[in-house]
Amino acid sequence: MNLILFDDARREHLKPFTFVRPVSEIRMGITTLREKWELALSVKASWETVDYLKVKYPSVWKNDSLIVNGGVLPNTKLLKAIHNLKTGHCITDGNELVAFKGNQALYNQYLEKGVDVFSKAISIPENLISIHHTWDIFGLNHLAFAYDYAIRAENGSFEPLSESVRVTGDLYQADGTPNILLEEGAVVENCYINVKGGPVYIGKNAEVMEGAMLRGPIALCDNAKINMGAKIYGATTIGPYCKVGGEVQNSVFFAYSNKGHDGFLGNSVLAEWCNLGADTNNSNLRNDYGEVRVWNYADNGFAKTGLQFSGLMLGDHSKSGINTMFNTGTVVGVCSNIYGAGFPRAFIPSFLMGGGAGFKLNPKAKYQSMAKLMMERRHVAFTAADKDILDAVFAETEKYRQGLI
Repeated sequence: MNLILFDDARREHLKPFTFVRPVSEIRMGITTLREKWELALSVKASWETVDYLKVKYPSVWKNDSLIVNGGVLPNTKLLKAIHNLKTGHCITDGNELVAFKGNQALYNQYLEKGVDVFSKAISIPENLISIHHTWDIFGLNHLAFAYDYAIRAENGSFEPLSESVRVTGDLYQADGTPNILLEEGAVVENCYINVKGGPVYIGKNAEVMEGAMLRGPIALCDNAKINMGAKIYGATTIGPYCKVGGEVQNSVFFAYSNKGHDGFLGNSVLAEWCNLGADTNNSNLRNDYGEVRVWNYADNGFAKTGLQFSGLMLGDHSKSGINTMFNTGTVVGVCSNIYGAGFPRAFIPSFLMGGGAGFKLNPKAKYQSMAKLMMERRHVAFTAADKDILDAVFAETEKYRQGLI
């Protein structure tokens, strides 16, 4: 089977996170969406995305490929339908294409004419987990976690839990599934774990330091760390190589991002290579308890979320200085550095430096150097492809910076 994960119009709604990655590279639960599909189908995937991302995320086409929407998560019913899918047939979720079997020519016809190009359409509207907006990443994270956790609990072998850990709730579910899973090399000592609200997953070589308090559902992915005395509420995902401290609630860290110090982060999403300075705080609830509006790139304005709680959306390579305050529903683009007194604006475009007192440009030489140095600290190369992608985003986002610098 040749698997291709494609981006559709939701890519615009999922910016700033899709500025530097296809939709399927978003992390929810324990893994990225791509990794869920690869595990479910026992095959490696490629991507069909915008041109400037193809240098890092190329597509591999064959005559009889399976093409799946990168914003949809697998489930049992969908996987059964996919295995029975015939060439030229498609699966839809209402008006949106979920998957089809065919070649690149058929895909190009779909882009021009829509689902009418397929010889048969099968509708599977029930129980799909599908992300359409940035706030879906944390809002549906508990469902994605439950899917990932069940697979690992059924198929994995795990380390015993140290007797120094204080557990509140049952160690096992009614069907015998453990409520705490520790992968090989995980270090969890002298901390508190409450599994009454959901289970806790600790990845390979991850560490929960002493005095930390965890209330599931929580995913601490491979090589990630929770610092001493941290307070982590579900449904939270802390991606690979992230370091997290302070108070965190219902938030998603993609990978390689840090919130190492005290401060509150709630109902938020941090992409890769982000860093929150000491005592950075975000608001996730309006003072009037009203509906939160969040900047939406597809609408070129603030969109209704239907949510009372929504926090910070922080794009890749963006950072905050110490004591930074983010207002409810703030969106920060790529490679921006936020600092200074007062609340900055609720939409901060990419490649800016500053805050409540105003902004200046984060120039190419500086953001390239910062990205290179941060990645090298984690022994990850800043490649020519990474540079080209950031430069393409710099050009694409220039219109948002006009009038701010």
